[in-house]
Amino acid sequence: MTAGTEPVPAVVPTATGHTLRRATSDDLATCAAIWRESLNDYLGRVGQPEIPDDLGPILRLYGHLQSTDPATFIVAERFGPARGHDDRADAIDAFAVVVRREQLTFLSMLFVRPAVQGRGLGRALLGSVMPASPDLGAIAEPSAGSRATATDTAQPISNALYGSLGLVPRVPLLRLVGLPHRDGAFPALPAGIEAIAFDEVGDDAVGAEGLGRSALAAELSALDRDAAGFDRSPDHPYHAREGRIGFLFRDRTGAAVGYGYSSEAGRVGPVAVRDATLLAPVVGHLIREVQPRGAFGIWLPGSAGDSVVALLRSGFRLDGFPVLVCWDRPFADFSRYLPMSPGLL
Repeated sequence: MTAGTEPVPAVVPTATGHTLRRATSDDLATCAAIWRESLNDYLGRVGQPEIPDDLGPILRLYGHLQSTDPATFIVAERFGPARGHDDRADAIDAFAVVVRREQLTFLSMLFVRPAVQGRGLGRALLGSVMPASPDLGAIAEPSAGSRATATDTAQPISNALYGSLGLVPRVPLLRLVGLPHRDGAFPALPAGIEAIAFDEVGDDAVGAEGLGRSALAAELSALDRDAAGFDRSPDHPYHAREGRIGFLFRDRTGAAVGYGYSSEAGRVGPVAVRDATLLAPVVGHLIREVQPRGAFGIWLPGSAGDSVVALLRSGFRLDGFPVLVCWDRPFADFSRYLPMSPGLL
């Protein structure tokens, strides 16, 4: 959250007949169910397959976001007579999550049950967790930071709402799925660039919990600030807990010039590099060095064109509709940075 934005109060009544409150760990399963129900509602209308009911990964993401940003993980609960524990989940109709990383305020999630959409509940949630829109005609102070989100292209109403608040769609985020069946599609790492697995860096604390206290963490933070525009230190231990295998890339002088994650679950990213020409070789390394149990899935900005072309030529395919990365002020160089997912840049 940007400087000067107050934390969300513990309980906020709304005109929609709901109370907005901070989510608890007991609410996360309900939030995941609302996420799936809302996505499947519009995916079915555009002829796309449903989201599977395996909610383990999204639940773990929600647990991580609640631990890092508890004040801006909000649920909307219906007013009514006192309810017991068993029926409290049924009273939650919507939720929103905002992630704050230095000067970036990122709307990670905002979902409303289909049955109660169109009543202003989404706007009420948005107004409670996002900073007020600045004067877009004025020159912003550096401390004002950036506000951003990622939205589906199949949601024009939501995209128009965010755009009216200054969060204008800027870059498509493409989902590519597959395996590198064809050789020669990716350039090799340049001469002098060495790839080192995190657990071989020589750092005594590179595990899921130790990473945040390690010398390696300082190198990752510097790379993140350079390419993504913000420090992702709270998120690197989460990637390790999720089984993502990290690689650090160094040049002949020993300087860190990039990092990236791959995993046996097939998830690739985030990736950050100093030079845009390194991105495609680094992505190629990540999909060659780790053997997934099924196929890889990678989110690639359209501005990372060389990597998109290489993946398609190697045998990957585009999967589903693109996502739109939206912001009011630039914060990242998406020719040098690949996010983990649309829910956690």
